[in-house]
Amino acid sequence: MDMPIVPARPIKKRVETSFKTSPLPSQLSALLQKAYSAEKAAAYAYQGHSASVKSLPEKAAIRQIEEDEWNHRKEVFAIMNHYAIPVSKWYEVRFAVIGRIISASCHVIGWFMPFFFAGKLESGNVCEYFRMKRYFNSIGINTWDIILYEMGMKEKEHEIYFLNKIRQSRVLPFFERFFNWGRNKSFNNIDLDKKYPVEESDGYCKK
Repeated sequence: MDMPIVPARPIKKRVETSFKTSPLPSQLSALLQKAYSAEKAAAYAYQGHSASVKSLPEKAAIRQIEEDEWNHRKEVFAIMNHYAIPVSKWYEVRFAVIGRIISASCHVIGWFMPFFFAGKLESGNVCEYFRMKRYFNSIGINTWDIILYEMGMKEKEHEIYFLNKIRQSRVLPFFERFFNWGRNKSFNNIDLDKKYPVEESDGYCKK
């Protein structure tokens, strides 16, 4: 049974920053810049994916996932804006091109592969937000704990949706062997049925 895709919560207005230059470590700033642009690539890819499938429920679910990615992009931008972190033009161009290429490829690579690689991508994206949370915490900032936790969990929901669509495929074991993601392998250690609360989530994604 497919797991229902629940829309991400509405974006809340952020307090404007008074910083003229970012006070964050450069590595954390770069992580935020990359995540911001990568969400665009994912959203573009899902535009092509939703257009390529025939099933109306699949179209609706993938479009909701696309909307979640745009919402994540807004959330990350709000954090960047708070710390006066500029958008990376290089990342914006690079990930826009990647997203458009993936979007177009969904129309020619069949039904299985878009679902497989979307799930693999989401599996890795989960940890990006938990790593950001730990990085912020390491410098004494917990302002963004809840939103980063929620975005990481939302990406996990996406991963499980895509995995469930292909779980019974006969070719999944072959792809899992070569790409290290599938029924028995994931790039994160989150179990949605046994979630730790935000204040106990530091054990996620430590590998």
